[in-house]
Amino acid sequence: MRARSVACRIDGAPDEPGTVAAMAKVRVVTMLDASPDTVWADVADIGSHVEWMADATAIRFVSAQTSGVGTTFECDTKVGPFKLTDVMEITEWVPGKVMGVRHTGLVTGTGRFTLKKATGGRTQFQWKEKLVFPWWMGGPVGALVSKPVLARIWRRNLARLATRFSR
Repeated sequence: MRARSVACRIDGAPDEPGTVAAMAKVRVVTMLDASPDTVWADVADIGSHVEWMADATAIRFVSAQTSGVGTTFECDTKVGPFKLTDVMEITEWVPGKVMGVRHTGLVTGTGRFTLKKATGGRTQFQWKEKLVFPWWMGGPVGALVSKPVLARIWRRNLARLATRFSR
């Protein structure tokens, strides 16, 4: 099954008087040729995400722990000519099922990987993000423009992840 993007919603929401933030919702899904436990063993190694996420160039842990709820890290991210450090905290950690993050850097929001057992010993892997762009990053226009770009990058990332489980 090919990874696909499904939804994007742009919300204008004041974050402080005189400013507007915009939220982009992005969802991509793929099937992986491995069990949820096998996939989890791979994605639970947060530091290795740079190996399959083309937009993630480096990960540095800020917390002493490197897994589980409360883990904090910085991820250097590059999308085209744009570079930023994404600051994240793990907010959900259910082995074999869910990993959730809160983005607290320049772009804020939440993200979630969900793993579901599928037929034939496979895993349905879903990646959802709700990202808020500040006005100076284009506000609603930045969110609107980012959605198809991020969906395309993340579909490719999931294709790269899938190669780690080729049978």
